[in-house]
Amino acid sequence: MTYIRVRLGTLGVAAVLAGLATPPALAAPAEEPTAAGPTVEEQRLDRAAPQEILRRSGFDAVAPELARTLGKVRSYAEAERVVVRQGSRLWQRAVDRAQGRGPAGGDLSRDDDRPLYWARLGMTREVRQWEPEFGLTDAQRTKLLTSIERTSRGQDTIRYSHRKGVKRILVTGFDPFTLDRDVRISNPSGATALALDGTVINTSDGPARIETALFPVRWQDFTDGTVERTLRPYLPRVDLFTTVSQGRVGRFDIERTNGAWRGGFPDNENLSRTETIPVNDPASQPQWTSTTLPYKDIVAASTGRFPVYDNTEVTEVPAGGSDPVVRPQGPTPGSTARAGGGGNYLSNEIAYRATLLRDRLGLCGSLPGGHVHTPVLQFGTGNTDPATGTVTDPQFVQNRLDIIAQVREIVRVAAEASR
Repeated sequence: MTYIRVRLGTLGVAAVLAGLATPPALAAPAEEPTAAGPTVEEQRLDRAAPQEILRRSGFDAVAPELARTLGKVRSYAEAERVVVRQGSRLWQRAVDRAQGRGPAGGDLSRDDDRPLYWARLGMTREVRQWEPEFGLTDAQRTKLLTSIERTSRGQDTIRYSHRKGVKRILVTGFDPFTLDRDVRISNPSGATALALDGTVINTSDGPARIETALFPVRWQDFTDGTVERTLRPYLPRVDLFTTVSQGRVGRFDIERTNGAWRGGFPDNENLSRTETIPVNDPASQPQWTSTTLPYKDIVAASTGRFPVYDNTEVTEVPAGGSDPVVRPQGPTPGSTARAGGGGNYLSNEIAYRATLLRDRLGLCGSLPGGHVHTPVLQFGTGNTDPATGTVTDPQFVQNRLDIIAQVREIVRVAAEASR
């Protein structure tokens, strides 16, 4: 995601609400069936650009199909099966489209990640507002929504070959974000995840299979453990992993250090969080984690049109100090994090969480893993005004294809260097 380094205090501190436990002597009231209104993300669906993206990809039929199917179900168990099946189908359809299988569904380029994003939101909006005759509790509705999120992001379909000699690589990407600035935005990390999922790359050591998953741009999902829940079963079994997000204009960065700090930039729900990244066992939580990707090899290789940098800069509060200081060569002993190399937004957070999980699983010395920031995906000259611009153009498509190809090559170099 776009590189964001928010100085301490500029966005204020987000309140953290503590839940109240039910007193032991009192029984909790029965949960009443309720339906909520659309979320901030879902409300953007009705704008012209998302509707055009859905129409020009053929994904405009996804949400209506789910609504029709839900209208026929007669039990909660049946509804569960429906949302799992259709969420999984949406993910596979997006992957197939990106990799040239099946119908394109329209004239929007196949490499586009946005149809998946907007179609998913259409599905969640349908479930959020669905009121079946048999009734639906808040907990049941939440479970259905969670199933759509996981299945339509590929989080539950990570599968590796059992063949000997095939390396296993895990790559993650993100949804589009900053959509109130420009609702047309695409995220090259999400497009990369669709393009690489289930593919095999050839290295000098033999083949390597890549599996991918996507994550939302929402602080609360990360607080709730979506990263750890998705990655924990696989990190002990893979040979390399990298989280990927959109970063700076015109360059790739291999982020050397990740910081334990949320800087407060609003997420896709327009919510802010300014705090230490909340994790399990905070008493043992480090301020910094480090990449174990072979960054020297990656930076030295010719991987594509964009330059690739080993980014060592962080922002810290030095030990004994009170004000943030930018450190070009990384953190100093005893310092408190205020931004990792990738800033202090969710791109830094996924890198921090994934590498902390690696370390807590005892894999720091054996598993190469870290974060790659891609260039910002830019529209073509003359198509930069969100109010008057088109949802796509030839330069926009070429930029995305070039970024995808370069991430693939970076992953190949990393796999070869990690022997």
